[in-house]
Amino acid sequence: MEKKFINPPTLATPRGYTHVVTATGGKMVFVAGQVALDAKGEIVGKGDLRAQATQAYTNLKAALAAAGATPADVVQLNIYIVNYKPADILVNREVRSQFFPQENMPTGALVGVQALALPDLLIEIEAIAMAKE
Repeated sequence: MEKKFINPPTLATPRGYTHVVTATGGKMVFVAGQVALDAKGEIVGKGDLRAQATQAYTNLKAALAAAGATPADVVQLNIYIVNYKPADILVNREVRSQFFPQENMPTGALVGVQALALPDLLIEIEAIAMAKE
């Protein structure tokens, strides 16, 4: 399996992501949006973005593991934050750094949204990974 992380010199230098990732020779893993629900289906950290992000990334890591993948295999990461404000990016980056290697960050988007599926959810994270077969 081979992955290439590309940041073209004609694009602004990214902070916390990669502009382009190519991947060949592995199995694709698609992970549905992970939120701050524990194994019992209860919301963790109501009103606390940091606590919810930690739970969502923990859930993402578990979902990846179930498919034989790790955060290092992720090639695209989309993050949705309710009522996004600029300070939220720092919280997300800090929590994400506990789960993802700092080299070769995946592509992705951070999107501010009005709401998620349940009223008390503040963050949702979906991923695409390329793992070894």
